Amino acid sequence: MTDDALRQILTSTRTIALVGWSPNPERPSHRVAAFLRKQGYRVIPVNPGQAGREALGETVRAGLADLAGERVDMVDIFRRSEHVPEVVAAALASLPDLRTVWMQLGVSNADAATQARARGVAVVENRCPAIEIPRLGL
Repeated sequence: MTDDALRQILTSTRTIALVGWSPNPERPSHRVAAFLRKQGYRVIPVNPGQAGREALGETVRAGLADLAGERVDMVDIFRRSEHVPEVVAAALASLPDLRTVWMQLGVSNADAATQARARGVAVVENRCPAIEIPRLGL
């Protein structure tokens, strides 16, 4: 993906559902979520084990189906690659305004990426927005 495409995604995104959020401040998902919130994004944590808890000014959701009816621009996935197809399927089924599926560093799934792209959703794999935002000067 080009820097211009990344820039467009990151500047047009407002709301991010962060799948695999952890309440542990030492975990990358926690740190990235906090960074994105400080950058002005609305970050909705998704973790079935933490559902109902308050975090980042939001109620933690059990799954993406719990976000049906809300405008979510991006799903940021902090799950192992083998779990990505189920996350992408839930995102495509529940989030009609979804514009981007973002897979974190070390996360990639060609089949899920193809599914998302077929629905007109941009896909970013093996990258971290907390790295890309400063690198791009955003």
